[in-house]
Parts: sequence; structure tokens; C-alpha cells
Amino acid sequence: MEEMTIGFIGNPNCGKTTLFNDYTGANLKVANWPGVTVEKKEGAMKYHDHIYKLVDLPGTYSLTSYTMEETVSRQYILSNEVDVIVDVADASALERNLYLTLQLIELGKPVILALNMMDIVEERGMEIDLHRLPEMLGIPVVPVSARKKTGLEILIHTAAHHKNKMVGEKIIHHHDNQIHHHKHNHHKQYAMVYSDEIEDKIDTVMEILEKNYPDMSNYRWHAIKVLEKDKEILEKYPADYKDILSQDYEKRIINEKFSFIEEIIGECLVNKSAKEERTDKIDALLTHPILGLPCFLLIMAAVFFFTFTIGDWLKGYFEVFLGWFSESVRTLLTGLHVGAPVISLVVDGIISGVGGILTFLPNIFILFLALALLEDSGYMARVAYVMDSIMGRIGLSGRAFIPMLLGFGCTVPAIMATRTLEHRRDKFKTMIITPFMSCSARLPIYVLFCDMFFEKHAMLAAYSMYLIGVLMAIFVAFIMKLLDKKEDDRMLLIELPEYKSPNAHSISIYVWEKVKDYLTKAGTTIFIASIIMWFVLNFGPGGYTTEMTESFGAMAGRVLVPIFKPTGLGYWQIILALISGIAAKEVVVSSTAVLFGIGNVASKAGMATLSGLLASIGFGALNAYALMVFCLLYIPCAATIATIRRESGSRKFTAGVIVFQLLIAWIMATLVFQIGSLILG
Repeated sequence: MEEMTIGFIGNPNCGKTTLFNDYTGANLKVANWPGVTVEKKEGAMKYHDHIYKLVDLPGTYSLTSYTMEETVSRQYILSNEVDVIVDVADASALERNLYLTLQLIELGKPVILALNMMDIVEERGMEIDLHRLPEMLGIPVVPVSARKKTGLEILIHTAAHHKNKMVGEKIIHHHDNQIHHHKHNHHKQYAMVYSDEIEDKIDTVMEILEKNYPDMSNYRWHAIKVLEKDKEILEKYPADYKDILSQDYEKRIINEKFSFIEEIIGECLVNKSAKEERTDKIDALLTHPILGLPCFLLIMAAVFFFTFTIGDWLKGYFEVFLGWFSESVRTLLTGLHVGAPVISLVVDGIISGVGGILTFLPNIFILFLALALLEDSGYMARVAYVMDSIMGRIGLSGRAFIPMLLGFGCTVPAIMATRTLEHRRDKFKTMIITPFMSCSARLPIYVLFCDMFFEKHAMLAAYSMYLIGVLMAIFVAFIMKLLDKKEDDRMLLIELPEYKSPNAHSISIYVWEKVKDYLTKAGTTIFIASIIMWFVLNFGPGGYTTEMTESFGAMAGRVLVPIFKPTGLGYWQIILALISGIAAKEVVVSSTAVLFGIGNVASKAGMATLSGLLASIGFGALNAYALMVFCLLYIPCAATIATIRRESGSRKFTAGVIVFQLLIAWIMATLVFQIGSLILG
């Protein structure tokens, strides 16, 4: 059975990943490229007698490498691993997407142009001449709609028959009537033909390369890269180019490419301005210099309103089931005459810890669903654009806000997203401030303590944590800017994709992956942490004990009480819960349940019991708010710490981040508690 590898490449937000998911479904393999921390997605599918290995490459605007993602995409495309390149282009923004297409064609490898989002083109009343476009490019052009799943079979069929074809049979231009003095008729050979002067330079460089590197493939592409003074190519293929590289040809080559693209658009795109774009109307409000930020805050407020209202309603059903399950297990084990320590471990340790976390699954689900809808609709890129002016004042570009936004979901991929930043100092600064974003793992803490202590104002209290996180990140970045004497002129270059109806298939895959991660964490990290916490609280110097005050945990917690007293968290139980939260932030909730011996801490009865127990030790609403602030700002989870270490490549930097965040958390919690105590008298 024949096998074939297809590389999917395209600009960011062109719908490439949606198309990739349409072919592979949820059967994805996600890993890092060898030697670099950039994720790659691989999938497989069978079509007739072929097995296709599909590779989803990081989004890139060109084959000129600036970021790590662009470097990885370029290296893979240049390798011999890929048989056919599928260039996924946003048909509704054809002019911008064709620049990468022309670069791919110059590689001399089999390329297919997949025109995605054709449904948007039709909605706008535009038309693309699908006969003229492949004539001018010399490659197959296949219209598809990843959102509506149309054209998929034609695209894969075209790939199957295009494996060993370098260029198309017909390349037709109007400008081939111009007078050229080259020894070859380039217009019959290549889609992209440059001016006489540059073509002469290309021919000269090709002769040098042929003489020095007789085994090289595609001399023309390498010659163009030499003229562009591509650092990698010049280092890999050194030669005497002194007389040739007397001036900078890169800008001229780029400009001539865009001139040809304008010619293509003029020939192939009809009714470009026939209908006013819906995107421009929406962006007039959402990206407005003044109204854009309030709109973002209102949208996020709506997200958390639904997360609490609908999530809490669904959570009630989980609570009922958990309460029934817990009592059933206790009754069963008692009936089997199982010893009290084992019953306590299973019911008060495992079920109480893991079950308490699972109760918050509806809230987590709604949060991820909302974030997925915002991202897939095209809104998230607007947020980076809106935040660019604010981020510029603190020494970062609006692009740095994207990892911060991802931090609302999970800090691990947010830290990984910093690799897209061009400047190393920007990357390190963003890694320092991104953990201040409230990840979904902190949500169970907010839900529990807000429902217990702030009742009708629970949503506002929780929302304030997200605002505090953003403000703290901005404040810290501003301080770092003042301390950083080096200043760079930064200009935000980010694509604002078309607004579109979110794709149900892509949304379902995204949400399921996040929920699966949450469930996996509940079944591993939180499960183990709950058992460890039970042992720490039920064993002391004298062995097994039912008195937690005599346990090893109580002894360790009491040592730290004086340090935490100014923060309003000077209770050994709370300190122990915070320490356990380093494994995963959700563990703070499960540990609290185990510490206070509450079977279903998220139920109304469980919260009432916990509230009473906390009140008996002097822990009130102000303490709860200080606790949430501390959980927001202190050490990120173990997985995030490991990611910071991997992305930064520095143990010293990672240790510095840990100490810094602990200090910030302690200071802010202390300020909240002490100032709050003065105000409340």
C-alpha cells in the first residue's frame, strides 16, 4: 500500500488547522520538532489505496525565517520528508496569502493551492476565476471550505496525482510580451519572473552555485535566497558573491513579487469591492481606539457570567451524584467490615479530593467553550491589536498579549506561545508576567470561596481576580521597562482574520482536548495528591491518628504560620492546602476538602459546613479574598515551572520566577488583608 506525506502550510488564521482536523479528526499526534520546542501535529488517513501522513506546520507568512515557528516550517518544507505541499490560503484575503504561494512554487516541489473559506468569498459577492489562476501560477488550485467540509475529497485526490510533478503544464502571463535578453525564456519555465536586471543576477548566481555545488537541487531558489542575503543559505553555501551582492536586492524581489500578485488579483478576482465587508463594520466597534478595551472587558465579563450561572446550575447535578456515590461507598465498605483507616482513605481522601474537583467540571467546560468560540470566530487577534498601545507603553508589543490571553485557559501552552515573539527579551519578560493570568485550574478555588463568602456578588469577586492578574502583569512589565535601559522600536504585525461562524468540529476537538486534560489531571496528579495529603494528615510521630492537629501536616504548617499571618492566611490548614497547590492549582480545593474532612465540599451542605469550620478559626470573607489573591499570584503549577525551564533554557531564570512570584503573592495578599482590616475596622 503506497504511503505519502503531505505538508499543510499557510498563513496564520487561514483555516489550515481546521482543514487538517477535517481529514484527521481527533486522531492527532502532538509532539515537539526534534531539537526545538515547537509543537507539530501529525495525523493519518486512508484514501483508496493510499495511506497519507499529514503534517500541520506552524503558520508562517513567508519562507524568510524570523520566529522559531517560521524556521521550523521552512526547514521541513526544504527537507525530503514531504512529498506534496498543500498551501492553504484564505480565499477571502487572496492578495496577502499569495506571497507565500509564490515562494513555495519557487522551491520547485509539488505544490497545490487550497483556496479555503470560499464560502466567505461567495457571501461577499466576489468571484475567483479558477481557470485563470492555475494558468498564471502553474499549479493546481482547489477550492475548499474547511468549515463546511466541501472540496476535501477533490483536494486529496489532486494531491495523490501531483506527487512527482514540479510545475504545471501551462504558465500564461500577459507580461511575457515584454522584451527580455536572457539566454532562457523564463516566462515559459517559471510562474514568478523578475525584471531583467534581477533575472540576470539570478542566472549569474546559478552559474556560481552549479560550479561550486554540483549536487544541489533547485539552483534558482537558492540563487534568489543568495540575492536576498539569506543568512542560512550564505553560511551553508559560501562562494564569492562580492561583485553580485553590491546592493540589497531583497526589497526589490519582494516588491516585484507583490507587483505580480497585483496582476494576478486583477486577472482572477472579480467584484472585489462588490459588498461592504461585515468584518469592517464589527471592527469599527471592537477595535476602536477608545471603545475596544471596554468591549473586551464586557465580553470577558459575559464569559464569566455564563461560567458561573450555567456552570453552577449544572454543578448541582454533579453534587447530588457525588454525595450519593460517597455515601454508597462508605456504606459498602462498612458492610464489608473494612477498617476505619481504609474507609477514611477511600472516602475522605480519594473521593473527597478527586470528586470535589470533578464537581467543577461544568464551570471548566463552559470557560473553555467560551474561549474556543472567541478564538475560532477571529476575535482573539483583535484583542492583541486593541492592547498594542497599552503593551507598547510597558515595553512590549500587542503580540505579547496573545500568550497572556492563552493563560486564561492554561499557563503551559501560554508559556510555549512566547516562542513566537521575535525578541528574546520580550520572550523572557512575557514568561515572567504570563503566570499572573488566571488559568482554568484556579477557577475551582474562585468558585468555592466566592460562593461561600460573597454569595450574590460571587461572579464579580471571581472576575476581579482576572482583572487583578492582568493589571499585575502590566504593572510588572512596566517596572521591567523602567529597569531595562535597552529600547527597541516595535511595530505590531498581526493578521486580523475575517470574522466567521465558529466551526463546530474544531470547537468540539479543542474543548474535548482541554476537558480530557482536566480529567487526566484529576485521575493522576490530584488523585496522588489527595492520597499524599490524607497520609500527611492522618499520620504523626505516634503513627495513625484521627487527630489532625497531631499529624505531620499540622506540624509542618505551624512552622510557617508566623510568615503567613500578615497575609491573613496564618492557619496551618490553609498553608498546607497552598503548598499542595504547587502540584496543580485545583489541588488547593481537594486538599481543603481533605483537611476539613468534608466529603462533597462543592455542595451547598459542604460549603455551609466548611464555612462554619473556617469561621470557627477566625477565617472570614477578607481572609478568603486574600487567599484568592495569593492563589492568583503565587508559584505556578509544577507543569508550568517545567515549561518555563524548558522554554528559557535556564534553571537560574526559572528559580528567579518562582521566588519573584512568591514574593509578589505575599506582598499583595498582605496589602489586601491589612488595608481591608483597616477599612472594615
